[in-house]
Amino acid sequence: MNSKNLSVEEMKERFLKGYSADLYDTLDKMGYGNQCMSLAIKPLREDMKICGPAFTVYGTREPRFDNDLPSPKFDNFAHFDIMYKNCVIVMNSEKDEICGHWGEMMSYGARAAGASGVVIDGGTRDKTGILRINNWSCFARYTSPVESKQRWRAKDLECPIYVSGTLTANILVRPGDWIFGDSDGVIVIPKEILYDALIGMEEIIQKENLSRDAFNDGDDILTVFNKFNRA
Repeated sequence: MNSKNLSVEEMKERFLKGYSADLYDTLDKMGYGNQCMSLAIKPLREDMKICGPAFTVYGTREPRFDNDLPSPKFDNFAHFDIMYKNCVIVMNSEKDEICGHWGEMMSYGARAAGASGVVIDGGTRDKTGILRINNWSCFARYTSPVESKQRWRAKDLECPIYVSGTLTANILVRPGDWIFGDSDGVIVIPKEILYDALIGMEEIIQKENLSRDAFNDGDDILTVFNKFNRA
């Protein structure tokens, strides 16, 4: 059995039964230990989780408008025409630390286009409004009231991008790589190893569930570790 036998919905449902720590341990054992995004990228609300294939947005701090230059020929609404069901929008702000690169209306528009959430290596505006949106997750470095117009703009879509990493300076995110995020952090899963990562994570989940049962039955930590190699 491989990932081609599972729908995106089935993959997503199974991944969301786990946690980023389970997934990180799995990837680390597989030789992919540098897939954790910067720990500064956090959910707007502690209980938010996110999972799905990456829909990438490449951004630039080049101003959108300039008195001496024509406006760039990038349709700011092009995102919504090519988003697809269950995708996770991943944005690289090119180290901008001022603007809100996302917002409430963008979130509503993306959800209507089928996306399940957004991960921003940068900032978002409208936190209060975004938190009112059902079935939507938003992860970002910070919140800001500062409008991105004339300060930052999207330049390309569905292209390879780099986001800030935890153990490495940057992590490559390609269209179709998978993203998993919860309150501990955000993990990038290379699409070539997606199914193996899922199976490995599920094995850890099973061991941890058995470990919890053993603890509740009165076993001590050494006994549990020796039984399941998880404690």
